[in-house]
Amino acid sequence: MFKALRFFGWPLLAGLLLAMLIIQRYPQWVGLPSQDVHVRQVPRYGVAQEGPVSYAEAVGIAAPAVANLYTTKVVNKSANPLFDDPMFRRFFGDNLPKQRRMESSLGSAVIMSPEGYLLTNNHVTAGADQIVVALKDGRETLARVIGSDPETDLAVLKIDIDNLPAITLGRSDQIKIGDVTLAIGNPFGVGQTVTMGIISATGRNQLGLNTYEDFIQTDAAINPGNSGGALVDAHGNLIGINTAIFSKSGGSQGIGFAIPVKLATEVMKAIIEHGQVIRGWLGIEVQPLTPELAESFDLQGRAGILVAGIYRDGPAQKAGLQPGDLILNIAGETATDGRRSMNQVAQTKPGDTIVIEVLRNGETLKLRAEIGVRPPQSNSVVPPKQ
Repeated sequence: MFKALRFFGWPLLAGLLLAMLIIQRYPQWVGLPSQDVHVRQVPRYGVAQEGPVSYAEAVGIAAPAVANLYTTKVVNKSANPLFDDPMFRRFFGDNLPKQRRMESSLGSAVIMSPEGYLLTNNHVTAGADQIVVALKDGRETLARVIGSDPETDLAVLKIDIDNLPAITLGRSDQIKIGDVTLAIGNPFGVGQTVTMGIISATGRNQLGLNTYEDFIQTDAAINPGNSGGALVDAHGNLIGINTAIFSKSGGSQGIGFAIPVKLATEVMKAIIEHGQVIRGWLGIEVQPLTPELAESFDLQGRAGILVAGIYRDGPAQKAGLQPGDLILNIAGETATDGRRSMNQVAQTKPGDTIVIEVLRNGETLKLRAEIGVRPPQSNSVVPPKQ
């Protein structure tokens, strides 16, 4: 018996081991599910298919069209800091000696056309008595302000020089997160500088920077002096006007914002044609419908924006809107975000009539409002209902 086991044991053991190997390698042969893991791996690329090792060509195309700005203004300051003390002024009034001082600041601008129109930020040129434009080729000249739009923080300048290198406009509505971007400007007055990054986000708003916000966010280094400069793509086409940074130190921390060139160009054309940007206006103050407000107005489960206030004699009041109304729909578009809806109204031509669907006391109403022209915000507001 022992001899028989020794004679047949090794073949049986070898067979069992072979069977286990076969089952492990080909489980489907015995009706078991396959254990294969399918992964995708990028194919081998040659050097010619990799990203560029230099953006010199893009910089060579765009950089000549980016100018440095040097602005100066005269300010009146008290001859002694003591004169600014409220108690001191209480006794001596406002007839105190003042000194006239010259203040200067730095910025950048983009040459948009061979005719000499430049785009920059309004905060760069606001209040300036003199604006000097220095081109990359060494030429300098004085610029005059054609107009500005504080609500988008844009300003249009004009210079009179021949053979200007105008920038090529890109398509800011087709950019994607992850695209390479180059920021060109004059940071800290050191001279024209190029920094590289990617598009970190698009459509940034509710930052509290401007009334109308639709920013491109980038991690390309943007510092003081870059304001009004160019944000270009990897081919040297303009996609944005550098405007602001988010920073606790005052320097670049990888969060910069640029106004999309599509919006900037629309503002520029309106300023050149009309001297200002003409926007549609309803004359309402809105706020989001929070869960607490929804409960207080018995509007749980409804989406919309709440009318917090109405401007007297404005288009909304004439149309019959009231504080406390919940706007459900404006001109066929669902109203879920107050800023987006107000931007929609701003882009509507003044004089056009739109239909506004509102919910009031549990009843749905459709009101017709004629869009007005947005005035300076000095009108009084009817307080919202409590």
